[in-house]
Amino acid sequence: MFSKAGRQSRADRRRAVAYSRSGHSFGTAPVFLASISTILGAILFLRFGYAVAHVGLWGSLMIIVLGHLVTIPTVLAVSEIATNRRVEGGGAYYIVSRSFGTSIGGSIGIALYLSQAISVAFYMVAFTEALGPVYEWIASTYNRNIDPRWISRPATLLLILLMLTRGAGLGVQALWGVAAILAASITIFLIGEGNESIRPDGFNITARIDGADSFGIVFATCFPAFTGMIAGLGLSGDLKNPRRSIPLGTIGATLAGMVIYVLVAIKLAQSARPEALAANQFIMVDIALWGPVIYIGLGAAALSSAIGSLMVAPRTLQALARDSVLPIPKANRILEKGRSETGEPVYATCVSGIIAMVFVSIGSIDSIAQILSMFFMVTYGALCVVSFLEYFAGNPSYRPTFHSRWYLSLAGAVMCGIMMFQMSMLYAFIAIVLMVATYIGLRRTRLEQRGLSAIFQGSMFQLTRRLQIILQKSRANLSESGWRPSIVALTRFGEKRLGHFDLLRWICHRHGFGHFVQFFQGDYSYLNEIEARIRVDSLVQRSELSGAGIFVDSLVAPSYLEAMEHCLQMPGISGLPNNCVLLEFDEDNPDEINEVSRGANLAASLMFNVLVLRSTNYRFGYRSKIHVWVTEENLSNAPMMLLFAYIIVGHSEWKRADIQLFGCFDPGNAGSEEERLTKFMKEGRLPISRQNITFVSCDSREALEEEVSQRSAQADVLIAGLTVDDLEPDNAVNALQSYDAANEVLFVHSSERISVD
Repeated sequence: MFSKAGRQSRADRRRAVAYSRSGHSFGTAPVFLASISTILGAILFLRFGYAVAHVGLWGSLMIIVLGHLVTIPTVLAVSEIATNRRVEGGGAYYIVSRSFGTSIGGSIGIALYLSQAISVAFYMVAFTEALGPVYEWIASTYNRNIDPRWISRPATLLLILLMLTRGAGLGVQALWGVAAILAASITIFLIGEGNESIRPDGFNITARIDGADSFGIVFATCFPAFTGMIAGLGLSGDLKNPRRSIPLGTIGATLAGMVIYVLVAIKLAQSARPEALAANQFIMVDIALWGPVIYIGLGAAALSSAIGSLMVAPRTLQALARDSVLPIPKANRILEKGRSETGEPVYATCVSGIIAMVFVSIGSIDSIAQILSMFFMVTYGALCVVSFLEYFAGNPSYRPTFHSRWYLSLAGAVMCGIMMFQMSMLYAFIAIVLMVATYIGLRRTRLEQRGLSAIFQGSMFQLTRRLQIILQKSRANLSESGWRPSIVALTRFGEKRLGHFDLLRWICHRHGFGHFVQFFQGDYSYLNEIEARIRVDSLVQRSELSGAGIFVDSLVAPSYLEAMEHCLQMPGISGLPNNCVLLEFDEDNPDEINEVSRGANLAASLMFNVLVLRSTNYRFGYRSKIHVWVTEENLSNAPMMLLFAYIIVGHSEWKRADIQLFGCFDPGNAGSEEERLTKFMKEGRLPISRQNITFVSCDSREALEEEVSQRSAQADVLIAGLTVDDLEPDNAVNALQSYDAANEVLFVHSSERISVD
């Protein structure tokens, strides 16, 4: 045991040392350059003409807007999360995992890593397409057709070798030159006039080719253009001040990229007809002031994007391995290793290179783009969801110095979901299922860490708090929405008797709200409070096992009556005020009636509806028969008695039950009382057939008891009424012991006049 703890401690220290390495101490510029050079990449030069041709300028601008409705909220969310804690190596994965735990961070990080690794292939395939004029020259001069994969595979391998030998320092140096080439290429394109042979007759923002691809396909093809905005996050471990550099670099690159894409789309629509845009993927060459600069810009942009992705992906994988997120322990130990003081991820770079080589072999930039879009979408959607939930959770430890807005994160998450299913419903389901499966797998081994349940719990707490405040303001209008039971139940015997608990969950499973309170007699003290909480845990477990959906609590008080006073002052857990009190005593323990009757009398005097359950060993029998007995004295209780009967039979455990109503009236008043009860039943639309209604003549208490003995001895529960006089201490014992031939009896006293129509 000691050696295992020692090994664990050494592993933790090793990870801490690895994360604490200072890296290259870059400033903000590399973050901006890595992001902007990835944004202004292959899609801009190769596929934006295709987009304008197939969906028109208006559709292309919509793609830019929709794409940034996903990316801008994601950038803001990530920037906010990045300023919450100290940021080290691992980019977006490290930022999310340190704020929300490795269960959430790992499920997002694995999808993020795959998107970054596949990006290397995407950009290398685009780089080889920039050599189109060279292929044409070889074909015309030597009569040989060149497969672009003959170039992309060795070029990718060479790039991997350079990164293994020179590291991130080489990549950042290259970014400065690439940025200059990109700026020159785009400027020369924008000031070009283009050939008159391809120029449109007029400026039409809706013009497009016949038989165009759908908007979803075009969006999926072009969306990788906007995903480079967090490319700079992968350098988090190599930044001098990541809290400052990450927000500035990523937001600046995103906004600059959006402006450039809008200008390029307008220029394409102004300078070439849709047919020309669709026929030539290098249409920008014919429009630019000097055509060859487009090939140079494409090659530089694609190569720099590939370099950026190959810098970022291994660092994400290395961070995942350091946190033992990967399912193979030996792989974690190998991939977490770095070289030299900067911690260059050598082994992670090799794995990323292998993945890139596999996708380079596919060869089709459009196929890779659609796969890539789905991985980015599910990653960004998850980031926005986590940011949105964290805002509502109101966690005091979440204190970012940069603040986004919850509605922007929500909009980003919704847009991700919509566009994923717009692009491909099958791939969207697969991506979501894979991420959920990854989270579940990680959660099983990380139960002690924070997970989605903690975020949801915090969010639900805040939502409940706000709803209760709103409901408190509008309590005067609650009657307009219809009456529903909000019940607080008090008992000494919740651990030993189940009838009381079961009745509450049946009543509150759908139509009402229940608060079950276990009373512990004694002086309120710290030790008594702790003991009460420990003992009430069994009730909580019972509530979970039964799917009760009621709130279980404990209460320490010197006496039962004082406990009742506390309960009557409790706010309703639903935000609605409590309107009913449920009490219970055992038929074989009549000495319990005294304190129950005093509690019931107190509740009734404060205008609470009172329910008193007389429990027996019968335990509600087969749950198939509910008998409701209405007498002339308690006719005012009939609406509530019948409503509770209706609510109980609505529970799945009572699905075979029917309700039988017995009206017991004095022979002299029988006609008028029967008419009132029949009218009430008809107007109330309660599920009691006419054949289940029986009227009997009862001219005395003894006659009533005799009728109950004959008709309801086999009922699973009998519901009867209590008058105000019945609740008086002198009368309560006799009243609560009546109907002695019945099994469980639920006595109901209605202080409110409710309507069931």
